[in-house]
Amino acid sequence: MDLAQTIIDESISRLKESHHKIVAALAILDESSIWWKPNENSNSIGNILLHLCGNLTQYILSGIGGLPDHRNRTEEFIHHTPIAKEELVQKLEAIMDSVYAVIDQCDDAELLKLRGVQCYQMTGVGILIHVTEHLSYHTGQIVYFAKWKTGRSMNFYDDERLKGKSGI
Repeated sequence: MDLAQTIIDESISRLKESHHKIVAALAILDESSIWWKPNENSNSIGNILLHLCGNLTQYILSGIGGLPDHRNRTEEFIHHTPIAKEELVQKLEAIMDSVYAVIDQCDDAELLKLRGVQCYQMTGVGILIHVTEHLSYHTGQIVYFAKWKTGRSMNFYDDERLKGKSGI
């Protein structure tokens, strides 16, 4: 078993899991819910999505993929003009497809290479860990909001299948 390929495969798998959950949560929310926020110190789902797209672009597409970094992180949070849900989903889909392609092309050297992202010096492995946990964190917020707002279950897991199974 190759460690680098395992890191790449597991990262892509976890990112796809979060990606799927975000799209599923957005599917049950109406347009007005996407930009609603409970108070001025909270973010709307729309702002969180813009933030995730900015983070994924900066860390993966620029940090590992070498694209120019034009991120304006502050704008992700202060953007108040609603963007249609479908447009947000399309933006996320396009970025995720590019992210998977960049990660899939990594080799040992890319995973070990130290590079500057924001004010941090990180290896490719560090970037993958950061992006995976960051996307997962915000996925939880989005899913929680969708469940709270709609009262619907997301049914991501088959609990009966999981009972007593180790998966190994």
